[in-house]
Amino acid sequence: MTALRRLTATETLLFLREPMNWVFALVLPPVILVALGAVPQFRTPEEDLGGLRVIDLYAPIVVATAITMLALATLPQHFATYRDKGVLRRMRVSPVRPLMMLGAQLLMYLLMSLVTTLAVLLIARLGFGVDLPRQLGAYLVALALTASAMLSVGLLVASLAPTGPSAGTIGTILLFPMLFLAGLWIPRDSMHEVLRTISDFSPLGAGVQSLQDATAGDWPQLLHVTVLVGWTILAGGLAARYFRWE
Repeated sequence: MTALRRLTATETLLFLREPMNWVFALVLPPVILVALGAVPQFRTPEEDLGGLRVIDLYAPIVVATAITMLALATLPQHFATYRDKGVLRRMRVSPVRPLMMLGAQLLMYLLMSLVTTLAVLLIARLGFGVDLPRQLGAYLVALALTASAMLSVGLLVASLAPTGPSAGTIGTILLFPMLFLAGLWIPRDSMHEVLRTISDFSPLGAGVQSLQDATAGDWPQLLHVTVLVGWTILAGGLAARYFRWE
């Protein structure tokens, strides 16, 4: 555990040394939230939304967006680049095994997701009066399930991509449809029934709905929990099967 903690701290410092990494992880999601909250119409309660404001719906979406940016825009390229440069191969002859590196990376990304989530919730509350999650336990469960599902997808991309740049490209290509199904451009409550059903079976759509349910004081629905667990098992299993250390 001591080695894992030290390796996680080292990887976190290396991560933060790259400006694009922490801009995507820590800066861009709050900026998106502020930009949305600056629209006066988004701060006005709407009858179609049950008296909620658009900004109320977007806070969980921005949290999920932050997780997805880490999982698809950063993680795949990071791992694939380590493989290209022989970092993982060299670790096989050192006390630090590649699996420990994998654990440290995943722990780092989970911590980054948590920090960004706290920042988004704080800005949403203080800046726009968005209610904090009424069911904290359910929110943490939904956050963990969403992060595990998206990080598993990111690992799968890293496993299948032949090089670091190609991993970044594939992750970016997957990023935009994922964000669309999460409701970043069209809130899920405003989607057509068919599109919303498709969103329900996507990892990010299920994650956003679970976060919104927890914010409203409910536990995630069984369908969405099943979808998130299913994506974690499927993508994580395939990533473990096809991941190449060198």
